[in-house]
Amino acid sequence: MQVILLHPRFNRAKSITLGARHITLMIVGFLLAVLLATGLLYFLTARYAVGLPFAGKATGNAVAGGVQDKDKYLKENLAAMAIKLGEMQAQLMRLDALGERVQGLAGVKPEEFNFKEAPGRGGAESSSLYDRRSHDMSMSEFQQALDAMSRDVGFRTDYLNVVETVLMSDRIKSKLLPTNQPVNVNYNSSSFGWRLDPFTGRSAFHEGLDFPASVGTSIVAAAAGVVIAAEYHPQYGNMLDIDHGNDIITRYAHASRLFVKVGDIVQRGQHIADIGTTGRSTGPHLHFEVRIKGVAQDPRKFLNAGTDLAKMATLAGK
Repeated sequence: MQVILLHPRFNRAKSITLGARHITLMIVGFLLAVLLATGLLYFLTARYAVGLPFAGKATGNAVAGGVQDKDKYLKENLAAMAIKLGEMQAQLMRLDALGERVQGLAGVKPEEFNFKEAPGRGGAESSSLYDRRSHDMSMSEFQQALDAMSRDVGFRTDYLNVVETVLMSDRIKSKLLPTNQPVNVNYNSSSFGWRLDPFTGRSAFHEGLDFPASVGTSIVAAAAGVVIAAEYHPQYGNMLDIDHGNDIITRYAHASRLFVKVGDIVQRGQHIADIGTTGRSTGPHLHFEVRIKGVAQDPRKFLNAGTDLAKMATLAGK
């Protein structure tokens, strides 16, 4: 490449020949100058932004925007965790109430296990081996731990609900079993099974227990249930039948007075009649029967079970 230079001072035109090497050096020099100018401008903008109004404003906006975004992120996370914490507090209150109900159904004393007191915790300080792995919990880790705890509380609540249902069912069934002594008498004059009939003197099957007592002695329900018969029977006299569910019926016969009627719901131990000598009877007493699906059962099996349970409860209370 040849370059011709013309100037009034020159007596004649001068020419300069530029080779490929010279052109390459010129291009490289130009690029280096551009890079140096750009770097200088960036340095001045970053370090002396106060002196450059437009640059300073742009940098300040960028920093302020970053801080605002961070504050917004923290506030949103704190609000979400506060809501989750409130839900967990409500769940824990429900769990405490549920635990106390289950505790009562299971017969656990409050002093043995108190749901309202935090359990004791402790232990030795972490060794240097574990200290190297310890770190401050991040926001995301804390959120994960909070979510996991919320799920665990929900699972435990569901489990205690199931336990409460089972215990309640067992408690109801136990109240419906005729295990309560119907008369405050410690002996019976005629047992369940074969005996000599007091009127005919012939062998006959006796389908209940006879409890002798004076006329007017209170008769109480052996278990909770519904009265399905309250009438006079030619052989049983004034008679009550109580349905306890599960095909279990108790019968109270020869009463002098009845205090309940058909359809009444009676509780265990409720005064339902008075002893008499009505019907086919040789003297004042209570004829007590327990029937399952219409078949007479030995009432002593149920009454003895009630006595054993009462003894166990007394020992547990001590």
